[in-house]
Amino acid sequence: MPKNTSLRDRSRALTRRHKIAIAGVATLGAAAVVLTTVPGGQTTTSEAAAASKPVAYSSEQLEGLQSGVSEQLAGASLQGQALQANEKAEAEAAAKEKAAEAAAKQQAAEAAAEKKAEQEREGNEPASRSIMRVQVKAVAAKSYSNNLDGWIRESLDIMKKKGIPGSYDGLHRNILRESSGNPNAINNWDINAINGVPSKGLLQVIPPTFKAYHVAGTSWNIYDPIANITAAANYAADKYGSIDNVNGAY
Repeated sequence: MPKNTSLRDRSRALTRRHKIAIAGVATLGAAAVVLTTVPGGQTTTSEAAAASKPVAYSSEQLEGLQSGVSEQLAGASLQGQALQANEKAEAEAAAKEKAAEAAAKQQAAEAAAEKKAEQEREGNEPASRSIMRVQVKAVAAKSYSNNLDGWIRESLDIMKKKGIPGSYDGLHRNILRESSGNPNAINNWDINAINGVPSKGLLQVIPPTFKAYHVAGTSWNIYDPIANITAAANYAADKYGSIDNVNGAY
């Protein structure tokens, strides 16, 4: 029998088309399986494909990401260290400035204290010398001898301060005439004695006259040489102008 070549070829051709169709249907089925629904209720094949396909990174990309993160962490660490160092430097500078101000204030206080002490020393030294001079003068003014010469000289100093006139010669001359220089001399025979008020002392002063012409600052004892001389000189200045003008009984 002759071979039916047309049928065999047709069978082979159909088989190829069938295979293509089957493959197309399978592909469409697989695509339909991976379809996803979008929020509006519609689905797109591109979105489904993107969602179903896992993201793949190469080793170079991963290394780049790790390197970038490491660099960012290192940069943040360096920034923190720099900030801490800056704050520490500022604190140290503030502490140094405060210490310098305290030292300057201390130096100023010490300088002021030293200046004040120096001024006090300069002020006290002249005052001390002045006090010493006054003391020396006072001692010299009180260094009278305890005799007729010393009594007359001390009386003259007091008379000068009180404005009572008189000289050394006038006092000395009248004292010798009245009492011969005896401070305890007393006249018990003249008219004053007869009247009950005898003359007493170096210049023979009666008690009422001594009391009336007593010079302040001297003794109230009529026999005291200084008190007797100054009271008699005060009386003579009032009655005769000065003891120097007295040349006899007065």
